[in-house]
Amino acid sequence: MLRVGHDAGVTTLTLARPERGNALAADLVESLLNQVQSAVHEPMTHTLVLRGEGRHFCTGLDLSDLDTCTDASLLLRLVRIETLLATLWHAPLRTVVLAQGRTWGAGADLFAACEQRLAQPDATFRFPGAQFGIVLGTRRLAERVGVDVARTLVTEGREWDGAAAIQGGLCSAVLDEDALATGLAAACQPPQADRATAAAVRAATRPDHRDADLAALVRSAAEPGLVQRVQAYRARLKAR
Repeated sequence: MLRVGHDAGVTTLTLARPERGNALAADLVESLLNQVQSAVHEPMTHTLVLRGEGRHFCTGLDLSDLDTCTDASLLLRLVRIETLLATLWHAPLRTVVLAQGRTWGAGADLFAACEQRLAQPDATFRFPGAQFGIVLGTRRLAERVGVDVARTLVTEGREWDGAAAIQGGLCSAVLDEDALATGLAAACQPPQADRATAAAVRAATRPDHRDADLAALVRSAAEPGLVQRVQAYRARLKAR
């Protein structure tokens, strides 16, 4: 479900559930969070890379078990996802993500939380959480693309392709097959600053809104009927 690789200061985490579009089931969220925290506390690691196996980077929440979820269990998963996103955002090391295909929902939030955001030409990005009443990752998205653009992306459920993501500031680069290996290798070169200095620079340039972000998520998700709202959202998707 999650493959972990280590090579010369680079830790690579590969979402390896392609048959489900690498959607975030509860156990995958926990595995990701544990491995990200391990990389953060490993002094020899200078770069953390996120990738996805198969056609899609990550299609968002895994809703295959929705019929057995309760409001409480789904809220806990969302809280753990927010914790994962905040850990990536405030990581004291370089974070790199490579996206292909659908990079939607919490998958798009994972993408936005990383420093260097690379995409293949077929990547698309959507932030549909507001359609079932969830506020997740919005402040971080706003820091990437601007407040007004983020608000429109989230509330209107718009979809961006790679060109729009580059223009809007969500994506750092779009790499075709020929440029993929070279571009990823360049993103993972050892940094010029030592890790302690780089960590201090990151801390100085990332205001800490973790408490406010978590509170916004919990307030949005704590209204009774969370599972019902997600079920209604799924029904609307199927009806299209």
